[in-house]
Amino acid sequence: MEDQNPWWMGREHFDEDEDYRIWRESKVKWLPSLLERIELKPFALHIISGPRQVGKTTLLKLLIKNLLEKVENPKAIFYFKCDKLADFKEMDEVIRSYIQIRKAENIKTSYLLLDEVTFPKDWYRAVKWHVDMGNFKNDVLVLTGSLSMFVKGEVETFPGRRGYGKDFVMLPLSFREFLDIVRKDLIGKIGKIENLEINEILKECGKALPLIDELNEYFEKYIECGGFPLAVKSFLEKGRIGGEVGDTYLSWIRGDIAKLKRNESIAKRVIKALIEKSSSTISYLSIAKEFEIKSHKTVFQYMDILEKLFLLKILYFIEPNKGVEVFYKERKAYLTDPFLYRIFSSWCLTKIPEKSIIVESIVTSHLARKFNIGYWRNRREIDIVVFGRGMVGFEVKYREKAPAEKIGVGKIRNIITLTKNEFNENKLKIPVNIFLGSLNLS
Repeated sequence: MEDQNPWWMGREHFDEDEDYRIWRESKVKWLPSLLERIELKPFALHIISGPRQVGKTTLLKLLIKNLLEKVENPKAIFYFKCDKLADFKEMDEVIRSYIQIRKAENIKTSYLLLDEVTFPKDWYRAVKWHVDMGNFKNDVLVLTGSLSMFVKGEVETFPGRRGYGKDFVMLPLSFREFLDIVRKDLIGKIGKIENLEINEILKECGKALPLIDELNEYFEKYIECGGFPLAVKSFLEKGRIGGEVGDTYLSWIRGDIAKLKRNESIAKRVIKALIEKSSSTISYLSIAKEFEIKSHKTVFQYMDILEKLFLLKILYFIEPNKGVEVFYKERKAYLTDPFLYRIFSSWCLTKIPEKSIIVESIVTSHLARKFNIGYWRNRREIDIVVFGRGMVGFEVKYREKAPAEKIGVGKIRNIITLTKNEFNENKLKIPVNIFLGSLNLS
């Protein structure tokens, strides 16, 4: 335990923590936006999920750094990485050992940060038992794990046992967050879109128009590396993404597939289909037939898992007069980060989609973080429809002299064309780099 909690020997020993040292010495580093959103008021059971290698461990170490400035006894902060534990019994032993230490130190409120809790089998049984016994009634727990905990329904085992706790999903960097790393000075010069009101979009994007060349330069880099931390660091430090970075991410994805007891060969076929059909409408049956998968139900199961692992975003047809999803019609599917197209294309032995399709996927995944989205299609198509309180359509035309789509349908009255370079208020044409750079998703 002491090895994972060096600050127990004194606050000054926190700098010896290996994860923090790597972050501190990195040429490219940033503070995760979640750091300010996690409330540390007892009792709370917070759960932070998300893809692996997205920065959850670094987030916990930075949280510890902040806590060390507030607590009287450094042993009130307990961190444990659970990836070497076999099951809930071993996790229970770890928790009991810390409770004994806490009792001996007369600590009334403690902060337990359990990293990668989804590795031990049935991990939730140990946590749930101690919560039910009242052992954490004055404490704050922060648990991190992969999105598999939601796929398997493990989070649902804590009804009424969360206190002030909340669920957080830690995702790859958005383009605006990417800009905040590479050119922090630009963020203060561009607008901030909070909602999708047309006047707000035009006003905030108009502020950034003089910076279009610089924003386009960084957007091209974002298309190359996406928002996964290791890929971003490799690209910004070396000008390229090393093969070992792709291997690292592919390893955790394959690990999650195996852990969920799914067949890797079938997963590869489904992912290959999704890459080759990106931006097109698809059905489970058509994928099953074309890619020789036994059943359309199997395709559904694998696509559902990929979406819950936040590797995929599925768009359903939107009924334009009612603003509701129609599930029996064909759907569209996009990978959620441009870097995923690169590693999956290599893994599945297929071509990377055209840049325009990758840009469409970037817009889709960004909007999906904050809004309900789908698509509409008849004789013509609206790439992305944001629905809910209001409805607005987006056409992604990442090319020179993009045509503007002005004719709405049903309640979709405004259609914004996201272009490569053009800005036109009357025709609602906005450069995609300006729009995404101004879109606030935090």
